[in-house]
Amino acid sequence: KGMSKKILFIYNANSDTGSKMLDFAHKIMSPATYNCALCSLTFGAFIEKKKWKTFRKTLLAKGYILSFLHKDEFQKSYKSKFGHAFTYPIILVETEYDLEVLLSTERLNAMEAVEDLVGEIHGLVRGMH
Repeated sequence: KGMSKKILFIYNANSDTGSKMLDFAHKIMSPATYNCALCSLTFGAFIEKKKWKTFRKTLLAKGYILSFLHKDEFQKSYKSKFGHAFTYPIILVETEYDLEVLLSTERLNAMEAVEDLVGEIHGLVRGMH
């Protein structure tokens, strides 16, 4: 079956942790985000990392729908539909019937640099068609 083109990026932080808006997502500047690998991989001190931004635009150009959510926003939107107990941060793919894990919390936590993240997602989405 064809994979969905909707990818959900869920940060290990709540939307009330003093978020600052960026052009596409919330940047959370607070100690609470230091345990969020997804935040630290994709952002520098205050701005989105260039490599990540470029890659994100590549995915959009290929027709992927990217959704960036804090964990509380995700739980609110998806709780009723999917009763999964996910850990965060996590990257999911939304299919017609379910949510599938694209990159687990463990994988994200093990990554050292944005290049690792870009490389992994790139390889996974290539295999999705």
